[in-house]
Amino acid sequence: MIRLFEYMKPYVWALFWVVVFLFAQSIAELYLPTLMSDIVNNGMMKGDTGYIWKYGSYMLLVAFGSSVCSMCGSYLSSVTGVGFGRDIREKVFSHVESFSLHEFDKIGTASLITRTTNDITQVQTVTVMGLRFMIYAPIMCIGGIIMAYSKDRQLTLILAVVLPIMMLIIWGVASVIVPLFRSMQAKLDKVSLVLRENLTGIRVIRAFNRLKKENERFKEANLDLTDTSIKVNKIMAVLQPVMIIMMNVTSIAIIWFGGYRIAQNNLQVGDMMAFIQYAMQVMFSIIMVTIMFVMVPRAQASADRINEVMDIKPEIVDPPQGQKTSREGNVEFRDVTFSYPGAELPAVKNISFAACPGEVTAIIGGTGSGKSTLINLIPRFYDVDSGCVLVDGVDVRQMEQKDLRAKIGFVPQTPILFSGTVSENIRYGKSDATEEEIVHAAEVAQASEFIYQMDGKYEAEVSQGGTNLSGGQKQRLSIARALVKKPGIYILDDSFSALDFKTDALLRAALRKETAASTVIIVAQRVGTVMDADRIIVLDAGEIVGMGKHKELLSTCEVYREIVSSQLSEEEIARKDE
Repeated sequence: MIRLFEYMKPYVWALFWVVVFLFAQSIAELYLPTLMSDIVNNGMMKGDTGYIWKYGSYMLLVAFGSSVCSMCGSYLSSVTGVGFGRDIREKVFSHVESFSLHEFDKIGTASLITRTTNDITQVQTVTVMGLRFMIYAPIMCIGGIIMAYSKDRQLTLILAVVLPIMMLIIWGVASVIVPLFRSMQAKLDKVSLVLRENLTGIRVIRAFNRLKKENERFKEANLDLTDTSIKVNKIMAVLQPVMIIMMNVTSIAIIWFGGYRIAQNNLQVGDMMAFIQYAMQVMFSIIMVTIMFVMVPRAQASADRINEVMDIKPEIVDPPQGQKTSREGNVEFRDVTFSYPGAELPAVKNISFAACPGEVTAIIGGTGSGKSTLINLIPRFYDVDSGCVLVDGVDVRQMEQKDLRAKIGFVPQTPILFSGTVSENIRYGKSDATEEEIVHAAEVAQASEFIYQMDGKYEAEVSQGGTNLSGGQKQRLSIARALVKKPGIYILDDSFSALDFKTDALLRAALRKETAASTVIIVAQRVGTVMDADRIIVLDAGEIVGMGKHKELLSTCEVYREIVSSQLSEEEIARKDE
C-alpha cells in the first residue's frame, strides 16, 4: 500500500497541518489528567475553592482547544483521504483505458470494476482513518506512558505486563484475518462477475428458463463471500471484548496497588486518578491501532490488487515519435499472421491484400474463419505476430493510436450504444458535429424513419446499452455514428445482420454514394451484402482461399461456391450472374 502513497504528493501541506493539529490535540489531552490531578491534590483535598475554579477554567480552555484541533484535523484528513482516493481512481481508470483487448480479457471486466470501486474505497477509508489514528494513537501511547511513569514508577510495571499481552493478541488476530481479507476480495470479484453476467444476459437467461439455475449460482457465490465475512467478524467480535476486559482488569489492578501505595503515603489520590486516565489513554490508543489492524489487512489486499492493475504494461503502446500520414485511406496487409495468447493455432495467417479509396472490400467466410480478427488488426486492437498492417503506407505500429483511429469509422459486430439521446450517440463519432450533419448521417444509415417515430425524435432518450431499441435500430445508429465522422476508412463488422433485405439494399446503395471517396471494408455473412463489392476476400480457417469479384469466385473458389449455394437457389444464382 506504501506504493500508492506517491499519489499523496499534492496533499503535502494538508498532511503537515493534519500532523500539527493532531499533535496539538494529543498534547492537550495528555495535559488534562495532570490538571485534574492538581485540582484534586491541591484544591479538593485542601478545600481550596479558588484553586479549583482557577485550574478548572484552565481545563475548560484546554478541552476547548483540543476539540478545535480535533475538528480541524478530522476535516483535513477527510479532504486528503477522499482526494487521494479520487486521484487513484482516475489513475487506474486512465491506465485501464490504455489496455489492449488481451489485457481486458486477462483480468476480466468484473474484476476491473471491483478494483476501481470497492478496492479503492477500502484504501480511501483506511487513509482517512489512518491519518488520524496512525498519528494520534502513537503520540497518545508514548506520551501516556511517559506521563504515567512521571506520576508513579512502580504502577507503570502494570502497563509493562498488560501492553505486551495486548500487542501479542493483536498480532495473532492479524495473522489469521489477513489471508481471509484477501480471499474476501477475490470472492467479491466472483459475486460481481455473476451479477454482471446475469444483468447483461437476462434475455438469454429468461429465454432458456435458467432463472432458477442462475439464482442458485448467485446464491452459491454470495454464500461463499458471506461465510468468509462471518468468519472474519467472529474473530473480530472476540477481539473487542477481550480488549475491554483487559482495560477493566488494568483499572482494577491500578486501583488495588494504587490504594495500597496511598495508604503508605507513597502516592497521592490525584496522581492515582491521573495514572488511571493515562493508562486508559494508552490502552485506548492501542485499541485504535487494533481497529487499524482490522482495516489495514483488507486495505493492503485491495492495494495489492490495485497495484496489480497498475503494474500491467500495455502491450500496445505508441511509438516514441509517431509517423504522420495523409488522409487517403489506403489499407494493406503484408503476409500478416496473428495468434491469440495461449492459442495453439494462428487465428489468421499469411494474409496479404490491399484496399484502396473508392473501393468496397468485402470479407466473407464461415464462423471462426478469422473475419473479425482480421479487421481488428487495422485499428490496432491487437498487434500482429508477423508481417505488417499498413495504413497510407505506414505500419500501424509506427503511428500514434489516436491518429490511426481518427482515420477509421468503426462499426462493431455487436452495436454498442450509450445512455443519452439519439443525437448524443451519433455525435459520439464527431463531438462538434452540427445538427445538419447528424440528420444527414441518420438518413444515409436509414435510421431517420424510426427516429422520427420516437418521442423527442433526435432528443429521444437511449437507455444504457440501447435496450429500448431493436437490434436493427442499434446497428443503424452505430453506422450513423461512423458516417458522421467522415473518415477515410470505414470498417463494418457484420453490421447488416439484423436488417431486413429491403433496408440492407437501401443502406448499401446510400453508403456507396456517401463513401465513394473512402476505403470501405465490410465483414458479412450474407452473400447478397457482399456480391456487389469491388473485391471479395474469402477466408477459411484463418487463410485466404479466394479473392476476386462475385462471378470470378463462383468459378474459382469452392468455399465461396458452397457459401453461395447455401444461401441462394440455382435460379437466384443464375439471375445474379446475368
